Order: sequence, then C-alpha cells, then structure tokens
Amino acid sequence: MALAQQAVTFIPEPGADPEAALYSDTATAGGVVWTTQIPTSPDGTMPDGIEAQSRQVLDNLRYALERAGSCLDHVMHMTIYFTDMTERAVFNELYREYFSAPRPVRCALGVNQLGIPGMKVELTATAAVTSAG
Repeated sequence: MALAQQAVTFIPEPGADPEAALYSDTATAGGVVWTTQIPTSPDGTMPDGIEAQSRQVLDNLRYALERAGSCLDHVMHMTIYFTDMTERAVFNELYREYFSAPRPVRCALGVNQLGIPGMKVELTATAAVTSAG
C-alpha cells in the first residue's frame, strides 16, 4: 500500500500549543516515524550555546522517538540545520555519544536563522517504528 493511502498519525507533545512553535512535530505511518526537533526543554525554555542546545535537541529526539514506538538505534536519516557551520564539530561529538555504530546517514546545512531567536540547531529525523508505541 502506498504511503499516501496509509493513515498518518500525528503525535503532539503533551500540552503542546501548536501556535507557540515550542515543541516537536512527529508523525508515523507504515512503520516509519518522521520528526523535527528544536532545542527547547519541556518547560519551553531554550538553553544557551551550541553544546547545550545540541544535547537538548538530541534528548528531545530520543523522547519523541520513544513516544512514537522507536528509538535512536532505529534512526535511518537526519538533517541537521546550523546557524553557524563552525559549530558542527560540537554537535558531532555529541552525535557520537548518542548514536552507536553504524550511525544514521546525515546531512548538515548552514542557514541564516532558525524559527526562534537564539536557536543554533534544529534537526529532522526518519526512523523505523519498532513497537506499538
């Protein structure tokens, strides 16, 4: 069955206000989860600095995948957006901490700005659903 014919389930963050854009977007269909993560904590605050924001965005990814019935080990592809590509090395160190080999395929892009002032990193990921979630 083609993906367009399958039901897509959108998984909102608990208590998320769609107008606030301070939460992740996650959807599942056909055994696949797609998610976009930003570096905000559950209380809506955003840490300063690339290391803290990278850790937060990866923690948010882990949480969103678990809620969707997946995990970091089943991430197939990630696209990471940076407002300063020289900070990519900091993210890469954490990437090696969060993901074991073989690590997901990934792409990094430099952008002028992201959706919230002060945000330095954002990512999208595609993963296999591994449980009923």
